[in-house]
Amino acid sequence: MVTRADIGVIGGSGFYSLLDDAEEIQVATPYGPPSDTITLGRIGGRSVAFLPRHGRGHVHPPHRIPYRANMWALRSLGVRQVLAPCAVGSLRAEYGPGTLVVPDQIVDRTISRERTYYDAGAVHVSFADPYCPNGRGVAVSAARESGWPAVDGGALVVIEGPRFSTRAESQSYAGSGWSIIGMTTMPEAVLARELALCYTSISLVTDHDAGVMAGEGVTHEEVLAVFAANVERMRGLIERAVAALPEERDCPCGSVLDGIPLPIALP
Repeated sequence: MVTRADIGVIGGSGFYSLLDDAEEIQVATPYGPPSDTITLGRIGGRSVAFLPRHGRGHVHPPHRIPYRANMWALRSLGVRQVLAPCAVGSLRAEYGPGTLVVPDQIVDRTISRERTYYDAGAVHVSFADPYCPNGRGVAVSAARESGWPAVDGGALVVIEGPRFSTRAESQSYAGSGWSIIGMTTMPEAVLARELALCYTSISLVTDHDAGVMAGEGVTHEEVLAVFAANVERMRGLIERAVAALPEERDCPCGSVLDGIPLPIALP
């Protein structure tokens, strides 16, 4: 029985399970319960913890996901590297539904979320490069090896939700040069950084955002349908990436807290 894990996978919209013959556990955190029970198992000899970001049945809207509990729970189980597939909209006409993007930057447009573990004191954690460089390289290579020509790089703008963008907002984001748009990568990514975790977003384009192409705009059903059509492909990609992640970290992520007072005792 697996009781700890080295790698965490956070499932996005429509991606509610990953591991077969897995152990389900409930994890208590200082920030309340995570989105769902966590399943522990193995992929290619690697120990993996899987957590559906919205909960099974999509019960947590993006602005109500217990992000702090989720990331804390994974770290408490031993996780140090996180793969985070998610559904996104495209801000570029050439990135149609089914395109896979491994972004290298984030623009935060969320407004009401608890986005730090540092609730007291002036502490500043480096976030210039929000994603793990090793994790990004593994994800891009795994996608291309599986026949999915991933886009390497681009800025993901994260909005509050749960509504989609107006056409004017969408056009503004596209005009800023940003590539894709989603609702869940923040504060997930910065919380991972504050816990010295490697974090990699694997973003599946499910639609063109409202102001990019003519049409009726984005619908929730459209997003889920496109993700569902690609979920087995995403599952295979995640399995390939998990097997390829380095067992020993040599990226900057693990040392980002060196010299910084910790807000809480890290598990």
